[in-house]
Amino acid sequence: MSKNLPLAGLKIVEFQGIGPGPFCGMHFADLGADVIVIERPHAMLPAAGGITRRGKRSIVLDLKKSKDLEVAKNLIASADGVFEGNRPGVMERLGLGPEEMQGLNPKLVYGRLTGWGQDGPLADYAGHDINYAAITGALFYTGAAGEKPLPTPTLLADIAGGAHYLMIGMLSALLKAKETGQGDIIDAAMIDGLSHMMNLVLDIVPSGMMALDKREVSLLDGPHWYNAYATSDNHFVTLGPLEPQFYGELLSLLDLDMDSDFLDQMNMTKWADQAEKLTALFKTKTRDEWVEKLHFSNACFAPVLTLSEAKDHPHMKARRIYDTSANLQQAVAAPRFQSSGRQQPNAFPNPGQHSEDILKELENE
Repeated sequence: MSKNLPLAGLKIVEFQGIGPGPFCGMHFADLGADVIVIERPHAMLPAAGGITRRGKRSIVLDLKKSKDLEVAKNLIASADGVFEGNRPGVMERLGLGPEEMQGLNPKLVYGRLTGWGQDGPLADYAGHDINYAAITGALFYTGAAGEKPLPTPTLLADIAGGAHYLMIGMLSALLKAKETGQGDIIDAAMIDGLSHMMNLVLDIVPSGMMALDKREVSLLDGPHWYNAYATSDNHFVTLGPLEPQFYGELLSLLDLDMDSDFLDQMNMTKWADQAEKLTALFKTKTRDEWVEKLHFSNACFAPVLTLSEAKDHPHMKARRIYDTSANLQQAVAAPRFQSSGRQQPNAFPNPGQHSEDILKELENE
């Protein structure tokens, strides 16, 4: 781990979980923090290669045993921050709740990652990404108007509304703790993060381009210039030239700049007919042919790629976004820091791989 990374010297304890919790821990580790994950005995590892485990140290503890529970307390007391993703009250019943842990370490930043939050009528019930996206109104805007909402990859609530908001909250509290000596408790609810993100949609509503309570022609699925189109080889391409100058470049490249049907970009009453004509047009060439014609321009064009195709795209390759040295595809750390450069992904720990080292460190503190 490079000492030049911005979070070098920071010690974070992660309680084993799935999805957004491990992702948050991976991000901390990617940025240089010493992330120690407390894992359960005989717990199942991710079905894949364990990318979200990378860069962490692992200790296996059975929290039902008093000796292991004491180790967990000492480990947390020695840390700058800790986070968990259990339902409300679980950590308190174990004797590892925030009040008890901050009694041992007043500067401790204690992160709590849940879907529904620490309070409210749904706080004690199960849920997943699709449910949190549904209740916040985010899922309402997926799919075509009049059709059922489409489940999104579990990035919307889990990662964008959950893991990233947890990390932002913890880093903010860690900065404050450094100045004041006082830690904090972070209630990172995915519905809170998603709702906060929806402010961008709410900001557009007064313009008339989006509606709060009904799906009609809107910026999300109405414009012919902000849409996906099928190609002759059954692939897809995307357009997004919102700005007039970029829209003009698209029309020029498509030889439509003199077509009166397309000159009025923001006339919502024409969008359906314009989209129909573009649908027919994009069906006349393959995806690669459209890439050759439109890609390296200001027409705001990109092909829809699979993950394996994305790895080999010239721009992605030029930025060396993906790494395959561990015999699997994984994206390198983001964002990039000039002081440390591109980081080679760290190794994945085996469960309990660092137990002995961590115990020795605790004895010496």
